[in-house]
Formats: sequence, C-alpha cells, structure tokens
Amino acid sequence: MSIDLGPAPQHSAVDPMAMRRAMGIFASGVTVVTGLDDDGPVGFACQSFASVSLDPPLVLFCADHGGRSWPRIRATGRFSVNVLGEDQDELCGRFGSSRGARFDGLDWSVSAWGTPSLPHVMLRVHAEVHDVHTAGDHDIVIGRVLELEPGTPERPMLFYRGKFGVDHVDQARDGQALLESGLDWANSNRWG
Repeated sequence: MSIDLGPAPQHSAVDPMAMRRAMGIFASGVTVVTGLDDDGPVGFACQSFASVSLDPPLVLFCADHGGRSWPRIRATGRFSVNVLGEDQDELCGRFGSSRGARFDGLDWSVSAWGTPSLPHVMLRVHAEVHDVHTAGDHDIVIGRVLELEPGTPERPMLFYRGKFGVDHVDQARDGQALLESGLDWANSNRWG
C-alpha cells in the first residue's frame, strides 16, 4: 500500500534560542560528567544523558564540541556520570558555569576506574568511551558501563522549562509565556 504524502512543506530555519526554549518542555535529569587526566580532574553539567542498551550495558550523553572538558575526557577514554539530587544546586552551579575551578574545595574522590566521584550523588555510572558520533555542534557519546554505583536515595534534580524542579510551573500556568520568557538557564550556554 502506498500513501501519498503530497508535496513536502517548505521548511524554515529554526532559531537556536527558540529550539532551546521549546525543548525545555521536555523535563530531564541533571548529571555531571567527570574525567581525570594528567592535568587533573575535569567535568561538566549535562542534562542529555540516557540509558541506551541493557545487553551490552550502554549509556549516552551529548557534549558540546566547543567545551573544554569533553576533549580531555575523550582522550582518557573513561568517564563517570554523577546523577544529581534536587538539593545539589551548588554542585550543578559549579559544573554548569564556564567560570572558576570546578573541583576547588570540593570533597571528591577517585573511583576504582580512575574517574572523579562526586559526593552525595544519587548514582554514579562508570563507563568507557565505546563510540562517538558527530551531530551538529555536539558529539553523541556512547559509553560501555563498567560499574553502577548507587548513592544517596533522594528526589532527583530536574531541569524543566528553564528552571530546576517542576514546582515553578504551578506559579506560572501560561506555558506560552514560559516559552517566550528569557529564562536564565534555558538561554545560557552552560550545558555540555
């Protein structure tokens, strides 16, 4: 059976900021991807993290080509994904900002896999780089899971409509107004 879809509509360029605001409707967890090389520990906040396969155990995250952390992590071949709890705003801020030393004064340790483990996170996923796919201005990184390390059981940190948590939605029911507003994190270049 053949379906006639008709002529393809003309597509217009999608504005990057409009894309960022629109995709903010999809709630995601917040993680910090970490690695360790000869120059020391490195890491970045990342909301694009997911399980890919159970057998073999694979995960993925996306990293910006322009970031300083990802090239160092890629070169080592191993990383840890630290899943943040809802009260870890300070930790997220450290790794979500391009300013300052992210590990200064932070109580972190080196995992058995040679990657930084951050304190009091909900879960640590230790992995090695399995494959990398270029996609626009980001790399899609596939990692083979080496160990799953449960952490502190609590509520997860969520990123939704440009803010952390979902409680703010009750304060502003007009979804279009949220999409059109200039929200700090939704409009920043802090991720990955």
